[in-house]
Amino acid sequence: MTIKKFQGKTKEEALEKAKNEFGQGTVIMNIKEVKPKGMFKALKSSTYEVTAAMEEKEPYISAIGNPGAVSKPRESINLAADETLQIPQPQRTEEKVNLVEPRSATEAAKEIEAKILEKKEQMRQASSFDNTSKGLEERLENLSNILEKQLNAEEKQEKKAEPAPAKSESLGFIKMIYTTLLENEVNEKYANQVMDEIEKVMHNGNSVDYILSTVYQKMILKLGQPSPIEFSQKGPKVIFFIGPTGVGKTTTIAKIASKYKVEKGKKVAFLSADTYRIAATEQLRVYANILDAPMDIVYSAEELNDAVEKFAEYDLVFIDTAGFSHKNASQCEDMKNLIAGLDEAYEKEVYLVLSATTKYRDLLDIVDIYKQIADYKLIFTKLDETVCYGNILNIKLYSDAPLSYMTNGQNVPDDMEIFNTQKIVKQLLGGR
Repeated sequence: MTIKKFQGKTKEEALEKAKNEFGQGTVIMNIKEVKPKGMFKALKSSTYEVTAAMEEKEPYISAIGNPGAVSKPRESINLAADETLQIPQPQRTEEKVNLVEPRSATEAAKEIEAKILEKKEQMRQASSFDNTSKGLEERLENLSNILEKQLNAEEKQEKKAEPAPAKSESLGFIKMIYTTLLENEVNEKYANQVMDEIEKVMHNGNSVDYILSTVYQKMILKLGQPSPIEFSQKGPKVIFFIGPTGVGKTTTIAKIASKYKVEKGKKVAFLSADTYRIAATEQLRVYANILDAPMDIVYSAEELNDAVEKFAEYDLVFIDTAGFSHKNASQCEDMKNLIAGLDEAYEKEVYLVLSATTKYRDLLDIVDIYKQIADYKLIFTKLDETVCYGNILNIKLYSDAPLSYMTNGQNVPDDMEIFNTQKIVKQLLGGR
């Protein structure tokens, strides 16, 4: 993985530099404002610094092209929820026995005492990394400083090599990370993938801070770069919001529309295709009136294109669809026909709205059924109603759909933001 910092006069300029060098696979690790220093700081403007990363793919070596190469199987860590974490250790060769002269009883006693003290120290270090989140949370708070040190090559060359941590210290720290992920309801399959990432770095005598920063970076890469709404080059961009009942689709539409209307000055319009739920159209109409935006109702796929054509001069057309059970085959088919019925002249995006409080098993069924309707991006709502965010990582890795927005309350438009990858990863690792 390649990590690099980019600077610009504005946040957008720094982001553009990062994307130009790393390409579409750029993952933004951190964005910070750099305030001017010195006597004339009042006359200078702040700059922005973006820390970006790009995952480097391992080279593939064909066994056909190199028949003499023998691949060595690598042991991996694979845990169940109730298993004790055991790290594979390399085989030791039998030590030769050297004959030495007999020692005095005093020398033998001193040696035994020294070994006992060494063992007590190892046990003390192991106990300091118990299954509490305090130590891990403190390290997460300093994680930005750790990344800064790693990025500064000159400091790394000048800095003397630190002694490798005790094995018991690393083991206790790894067990704490694993337990924390499970407590946040990360599926065992994906928690074990994280353990595999740790295994690659722990045998090289790396510090626990380095191990933590590696896990942090890998999990950011797993969640990926957030993918918000992109504007159309021609005509309005048509945005469909789909999802089960009760996840907050209508409120989420109002929040996103408010951001683009008020903060970005875009022209927005609303269409309601939710003719099943009582007062659904009235709720959307209230939001439309507040934003001074037009609204219309469509009852079929045939009416959709005529309705969109009325808003040809607008930037965004938000479509609120009916929420329904993913087990209802007829409504699934109606939704599929509605989305597919949009004229190809219009660009469209589909957002699947999910509640962070929904059970994992149900989420798997939901994303599978809605995948048959259309390709979608993910929006997670109700983050304020749960303390476990593992399902966000689970569903992202299971569906491979991009994450877009997240909401954490009912206030319009405040309780909504573009998916904050850094915040979620810190919370998954036990931070706040």
